[in-house]
Amino acid sequence: MLDYNVRGENIAVTDALREYVEKRLTKLNRYIEENSRANVNLRTYKSDNSGKAEVTIVLPYVVLRAEDTNPDLYAAVDAVSEKLERQIRKYKTKINRKSRETGFKGIDSNDEIPAAEVDDEALQIVRTKQVDLKPMSPEEAALQMDLLEHNFFIFKDAETNTDSVIYKRQDGKYGLLETADN
Repeated sequence: MLDYNVRGENIAVTDALREYVEKRLTKLNRYIEENSRANVNLRTYKSDNSGKAEVTIVLPYVVLRAEDTNPDLYAAVDAVSEKLERQIRKYKTKINRKSRETGFKGIDSNDEIPAAEVDDEALQIVRTKQVDLKPMSPEEAALQMDLLEHNFFIFKDAETNTDSVIYKRQDGKYGLLETADN
């Protein structure tokens, strides 16, 4: 059963909007076994009168995340719900193929998904490469990434001594992924 955390940026989250989000995401409950939290961020942009819906659901072995921008915020919520359902189906089908005997904790293994919904060729690993992680700052890693003309770069953060990944976002800015201590 999903627990919902709905936040709004540049918009007041009304009861009607909150109920609509919960109604659309409730259909995902049939795939999720354990109590999980759905973090929902809704925002509006005055510059082009559009809305953006972002949903993140953290399960024991996978993080589901989807976002959509649309002039109609309700349509964006619909699209995100459909994207999340496709992600779950794709992931679940892959897991079911690999471990039919043991099942999978986090996605209910009782629902059968048609095998045609997962494109195995799209998931095929065609190249493996080993990298030597050099200690550097995130700024140095961004520069190195740009020099190599890549859209991501993995490195060891010299300050925190953790493995990190810097990547180029769709808006042209940079994002940084840091490993968490568990």
